[in-house]
Amino acid sequence: MTIRAALAPLTSGATYRRGVFLLLGGVLLLPYLLLVTVFVEMLRTDEVPRAAVLLLVAVAAAIAAVPLFLRGTRALEIAAARTLLDVELPEPAADGGIDRETRLRCALWIAVHLVSGGLVGFALIAALPMALLFLFVQLGIGTEAIDGLQIGPLGDWHRGFLSLVGVGLLVLLGYAVAGLGALARLMAPVLLGPSQTERIAGLERQASRLAERNRLARELHDSVGHALTVATLQAAAAGEVLETDREFVRRALRAIEETGRAAMADLDHVLGLLREGDAERSGGAGPMEDDGPAGDGGRAPQRTLDELDRLVADTRATGLAVTVELAGDLGAVPAVVAREGYRIVQEGLTNAARHAGRRPVTLRVAARDDALEIELVNALDEPAGAARSRLGPGRPPGQRRGRGLAGIRERVVLLGGRVSAGPEDGDWRIAVWLPTTTDGRPGNGADMTSGTERT
Repeated sequence: MTIRAALAPLTSGATYRRGVFLLLGGVLLLPYLLLVTVFVEMLRTDEVPRAAVLLLVAVAAAIAAVPLFLRGTRALEIAAARTLLDVELPEPAADGGIDRETRLRCALWIAVHLVSGGLVGFALIAALPMALLFLFVQLGIGTEAIDGLQIGPLGDWHRGFLSLVGVGLLVLLGYAVAGLGALARLMAPVLLGPSQTERIAGLERQASRLAERNRLARELHDSVGHALTVATLQAAAAGEVLETDREFVRRALRAIEETGRAAMADLDHVLGLLREGDAERSGGAGPMEDDGPAGDGGRAPQRTLDELDRLVADTRATGLAVTVELAGDLGAVPAVVAREGYRIVQEGLTNAARHAGRRPVTLRVAARDDALEIELVNALDEPAGAARSRLGPGRPPGQRRGRGLAGIRERVVLLGGRVSAGPEDGDWRIAVWLPTTTDGRPGNGADMTSGTERT
């Protein structure tokens, strides 16, 4: 070990921060020491009945023990440990109690904090003045204060050795603080760590954040992916007839513009949610009122089945023939089901636009009493068996597997519905069933045909 490493605990700022933490325990110990002193004096006095003193001792001990088990005391200890000991501790749960084991662990931590803080405080009060006195005597200051002093073999005439003793006391005190501080930092996660309830709450918050991220990823994939598909197909078609059909080119450019605007609105909505989530996690007030394009902080209303006609029109503009069959009152579908249903139809039509080519697509949407049923069907140019041998029907060679059907499945599973997708009797078919009432009895989640997934 080098001299620099040996002296590191004495020169580290962490040692002094931990010393402050220990001294806080000593400060908190003072009222308890005062009570002990008062009761000891009362017990030594014959005028006060011993039984009455013992009763007061019991009552005072019960009252003094209460702060050790309070949630607020634990919160203060956690805050002090995080700030002064540099310990990563989660925030204590603010909306629930803590179990008995956690209270006992916290009480043990506070007791150890008080005792160790008291020892450090006593050593500081005793050793520091003595060490400074010995050093001053070496300089000829306050020599009368050590007249007749005898410390083992050392007397008041051994001033040089007394100075060394003074320096040694300061060094030992520094190492003692460093050691106790390191031990406190090591034990803090054990005794102040989260309770079982807090662990479960933390896992639930983490799962909620992951689910929200996944949902936003689906929103971006479906909305922006659909817009890019429509824009790409329109641009490609316009390029083919640029010199022969100017009117078609104008219509294509107009469709690309409208699709881009719609995609920007969806993107602003998702970014607004992200900004709001970041502000909540950082304790901010959320997005500004004028962040979004319409002064709504980017929180534009999400699209529902009410906008199905526009979605179909955008898809038809790519040259894909879409036949729509509607049944029931779509306006009566619950909002959350209507939103997810719109995204499912959007992703299905996007897949068809990418892979079906010029083959027509039939879209059936039916609002039943207890469920929303969605079906998209388009013909295949090859048998179902051949389709299974490739990454997907109509997919160009080398095109990677996407997340289209995976996103549909996630939406359906979250709503407790059923989905099946794959070749069927020479057609590619996606069938979705979403419950619209709490009495709905969903099946076992999804039936995804492996090896035939589109993007």
